[in-house]
Amino acid sequence: MTSNRDAPTLLLLAAGMGSRYGGLKQMDSIGPNGETLMDYSIFDAYRAGFKRVVFLIREEIRDAFEEKVGAKYSHGIKVEYAYQKLDDLPSGFACPEERIRPWGTGHAVWAARSVIGNHSFAVINADDYYGKETFLRLIEFFSEDKPAKERINCAMIGFMLDQTLSEHGSVSRGICSIKNGFLEKVEEWTQIQGHPPAGVNAAGKNKVLTGKEMVSMNVWAFSPEIFSLLESAFRLFLQVFGESSKDEFYLPSAVDSWIRNKSVVAQALPATCSWMGVTYKEDRPRVVESIRRLVSEGVYPSPLL
Repeated sequence: MTSNRDAPTLLLLAAGMGSRYGGLKQMDSIGPNGETLMDYSIFDAYRAGFKRVVFLIREEIRDAFEEKVGAKYSHGIKVEYAYQKLDDLPSGFACPEERIRPWGTGHAVWAARSVIGNHSFAVINADDYYGKETFLRLIEFFSEDKPAKERINCAMIGFMLDQTLSEHGSVSRGICSIKNGFLEKVEEWTQIQGHPPAGVNAAGKNKVLTGKEMVSMNVWAFSPEIFSLLESAFRLFLQVFGESSKDEFYLPSAVDSWIRNKSVVAQALPATCSWMGVTYKEDRPRVVESIRRLVSEGVYPSPLL
């Protein structure tokens, strides 16, 4: 990571269209006083040591997003915005006219490059709950002295697959292979559901999983040097899928390619708390009840802000 000791930036990916959920779930009220899941993440991140948040959103939802979310933090953590635009592509590429779907999480992070600047940063999804210990561990990683290496140091906090499934439909997850605390491989699986869980691996084959696998839930720690690697990986993606209306450039897939070509050293840090998310509307009551319980136990104040 970079050697500066500035507080790192938190990048929240909030540009998803919520097609399975049926709306903009990143702005859905979950807490007892209308709090969103990202409000709890920002609260935990600020207490852990993050002093700046960048919301990666679609430009057309800026006003509604700022009114409901960003304005809450005008007197606390520093808030900035970056935009995921379909036509924000490396030189030499153009967006197909029929494409309306975002280019994926890898592109979302790359789209924040000019706003992040020369700062170390963590990446999370805006519509997931990760727990305060996750942000403390990210800050700890940023604070550690890293030995000088030719490869870039980064980290992922991983969660157990069983804890990230939905009872109401299938999910996609990056299944991780770990050795001695480091990522060896991140494979994108789709259509994961059931007990024991089964899904479709990157080769398109249906396979049964144990449920104990570590999975990526898009919690990453990066230095700004990662943006040049992201652009190179995105270019390779566009050379193959640039005319597609639906294929996406996934961040875990990009990290997997960097591990294989020895561009990065990626630590795999097991989560010490539970993940929660609302992939489908039917997931919402369970998450609302879990947050209510955390509030009643004194983990969070109410109202939160």
